[in-house]
Amino acid sequence: MTKFLLSVHVIAAILAIGPVAVAASMFPPAARRALATGPGDDSGLEVHGGHGGHGSDPTGTLRLLHRICRVYAVVGVVVPVFGFATASQMGVLGSAWLIVSILLTALAAFVLAALVLPAQSALLDGSAGAGRAARLGMVTGLFNLLWAAVTVLMIVRPGSTTGA
Repeated sequence: MTKFLLSVHVIAAILAIGPVAVAASMFPPAARRALATGPGDDSGLEVHGGHGGHGSDPTGTLRLLHRICRVYAVVGVVVPVFGFATASQMGVLGSAWLIVSILLTALAAFVLAALVLPAQSALLDGSAGAGRAARLGMVTGLFNLLWAAVTVLMIVRPGSTTGA
């Protein structure tokens, strides 16, 4: 059962967290490009209607990236659910490396829900400008750094009994 739970946990992490990390990273530069080529009145991106396909419409690309971030953030809840089940099966719930991983995962979820997604929404609805896009790039980098740290902890597992 442990191998099954661990497999689902790892596959979910790859398929759910990976797309969020990539789409969130692509959003700030795409927003800066869209703002640079957007309306001349400096009112930001007013993304209320469609302008055709995502290929030629920078705001369509931004809407798609934002949707990927929102949907996969919800799907990503599977990762800690199966992570807790796996840790329980392995008897490592009290391990320091796991507790740190849980805290970093919670912080990453907070950064995504409280900072990244609202900033993306503000850029999409035209209530934010280029400065917000730059700050979003920094916050997105922090989000990805947190996930990288969690990944390293999951692989290295300091103090684990497996000797890995």
